Amino acid sequence: MRNAKAWSGIAALALLAGAAETTAQSGHEPAYNGEIGRIINENCVVCHQEGGIGPMAFENYDQVRPWAPLISYRVANREMPPYAYDQHIGIQDLLGDWRLEQSEIDAIVAWVEAGAPMGDPENTPPPVQVKDPNEWNFAAELGQPDLIVPSSSYDIPANGNDLWSNEFVDPGMTASRCIKAVQVKPRGDAAAVVHHANSSVWMEDEEGELQRYGMLTEYAMGKWGEMVPEGVCRTLPEGAMIQWSIHMFPGGVGATAQGTIIEDNVVEIGLWFHGDDYETANEVYKQDLALYRIEEQEDLIIPPHGYQMTQGFHSFDHPIRLDSFQPHGHLRMNAASLEIFYPETGRTEEISQVSNWSATWHHSHIYEPDVAPLLPAGAVLVLKQWYDNTA
Repeated sequence: MRNAKAWSGIAALALLAGAAETTAQSGHEPAYNGEIGRIINENCVVCHQEGGIGPMAFENYDQVRPWAPLISYRVANREMPPYAYDQHIGIQDLLGDWRLEQSEIDAIVAWVEAGAPMGDPENTPPPVQVKDPNEWNFAAELGQPDLIVPSSSYDIPANGNDLWSNEFVDPGMTASRCIKAVQVKPRGDAAAVVHHANSSVWMEDEEGELQRYGMLTEYAMGKWGEMVPEGVCRTLPEGAMIQWSIHMFPGGVGATAQGTIIEDNVVEIGLWFHGDDYETANEVYKQDLALYRIEEQEDLIIPPHGYQMTQGFHSFDHPIRLDSFQPHGHLRMNAASLEIFYPETGRTEEISQVSNWSATWHHSHIYEPDVAPLLPAGAVLVLKQWYDNTA
């Protein structure tokens, strides 16, 4: 049985969280110096730190207090942390899930309604050991990447039309390796102007011509990275070439670089590999990352001041395990879903739904291995996306 990754848009292929009891439930007044500070430190400071991608820092009470009402609003509406994935629909057990527990949301709302008190200074939460915003996201767990593959350098003007780059890079693979984790990282302020950066693997055929072997990974704004599930091998073969396909938009949409010139814009792939004996010492399945487009035609027409919904279908002639789902779109897309249709029974199963999708936060929703859907041959992936052109 082969593993497959589905994309919708269009993309299918995931990621951090917390858990706690609320102070309200325990009968104590909620305070920053206690439960609230812990929740913010564990879930917010990763972005909201000096030099981070968040527009303001939340590293201490004085920084948090002026923003308390907005924090409550965004958290209660599950806009923050920025991980749009519907509750109570489809698979809920995800690797690296950023969503807060409902008890944590209730605690923050109760804290703000109580006036956002600081609490006992003796209970001040310890300072967060923030990482360098330019550090690799998996470095704390896995160390530095085994291989870093950079793109060429580009200067991005402050304003203008979208820019595209397509180039081949030789990563210097002298042996085939199974990928443990992968992250695509624009350097510094380039994160605000790189919308997406796809990378694919190419191999020479018998005539010495490059032929596409498969997809390596995908990056879109806000994506953290991918941990490949255990027992799975996504291969980077010996002698492979990597092709970059990078979409950049002058002016950006990020708080750190909007409307400024970005010099020496470089995008990097960081790869962590399993040991040389990973495949021989374990029974592993091959994993294919694939992009499934919703529409066959090149152009999607969304009426002025109107809405649009599209859907696409894909089936397999062999059994697969579906490891993850990553919707992809641009500014007008606002929702996406993944279903499985079983032709033999006529049954449709809801797998994942994202009803508040944002173009600035792309996530690969990776299913816990014990709940990843097993699809028989002939089962059909049903990918749906919704668009709003009324703004």
